Amino acid sequence: MKLLRNVLPVSFAILLFCASTGAAAQSDLALVVTRQIDSPVLTIRSPGAEGNKYGFEGGRVLKIDGAYHLFTSEMAGDPHWVKMKLAHWISRDRMHWQRLGTLLESSGDFTGKDPRAALWSPMPVYDAQEGRWNLFYVAYQAAPDTARQWLTNNEGRIWRAVSATVGPGGIDGPYRDAGIVLGRGKDSDPWEGLQGTDSFFPYSIGDRWWAFYGSAHTESLPISLWQVGLASAARLSGPWTRCTELNPLQVEPRFIENPIVTRLADGTFLAVYDTKAERSIGYTFSSDGVHWSAGQHLVVQKGGGIWSNDVRTPLGLIEEGKNTFTLFYTANERVAGTRADEYGVTLTPGAVGMVEVALKRAGGAESAAK
Repeated sequence: MKLLRNVLPVSFAILLFCASTGAAAQSDLALVVTRQIDSPVLTIRSPGAEGNKYGFEGGRVLKIDGAYHLFTSEMAGDPHWVKMKLAHWISRDRMHWQRLGTLLESSGDFTGKDPRAALWSPMPVYDAQEGRWNLFYVAYQAAPDTARQWLTNNEGRIWRAVSATVGPGGIDGPYRDAGIVLGRGKDSDPWEGLQGTDSFFPYSIGDRWWAFYGSAHTESLPISLWQVGLASAARLSGPWTRCTELNPLQVEPRFIENPIVTRLADGTFLAVYDTKAERSIGYTFSSDGVHWSAGQHLVVQKGGGIWSNDVRTPLGLIEEGKNTFTLFYTANERVAGTRADEYGVTLTPGAVGMVEVALKRAGGAESAAK
């Protein structure tokens, strides 16, 4: 592909790569829960969460020098899902968390005029070439919903911010905005709608960057499809080109959101994501990082440990050695009297849960992927 990029337009080189690389389903691999924590590890009642009215939703957890770093969206106030804070938390034992600070705060404007009315999905990604942490997040316009349109979060655009501190230690920031890298426009695919770009997660394949991104036609209710596609870029900063010939990906038939990618030691790619399967998160495999298998579902709450009425978003897999991982996720706590909204989504409060998982082959044998 290096040679192709020297003589062909980047978009055509990407097209050739996508078209010529075969699909790579890993149907003999599966995630299994080895330990379920039967209560949330972070809630609106936790020390440091004062002022967080509606709780936590989405983001990413990373483990660096033995410490777990949580970057998450805090639904701080009203309007719900609009007045937001992006926050950084840290833990040494996965059970007790300290809030390090607010990274960014939305305006909460509910008139449809402010493109940064609601901020969501902070995703820290380290750029080894640049030697800095990059923070990707979604900024939305916001307005009251109508009978025909979901406007609470619309016209999502992906912003990139860069740590002011060089090196891996710069994960604490501060982060400075460096501009928009993806949004709805003339280059959008037909499956992208009024929601704009609702998620973005970059990962590297060789000397290129690729990213999952998502969207939905929220201009027409009820919303029938929430899908994801791929984009690619030579540098993490962009410019990003949609992989239109593959989009949307055929991982889930109706709903998939917020994929986060882990690369295993044998080169296999594994992505976890938000799914509508009950009490579950979704996951998918790829041997090339471009062609992804049909989704599988991992139940993360069962038996006496069901503390949520709506499991929502995985925060990524954290490798712990010997085919084992920590998986954090956000979910809405079971609270007496809490009801679902007109879309079937329970409103409050969002909390962070945890399970330990292992990668297995069919028949129960441990995977050789690590």
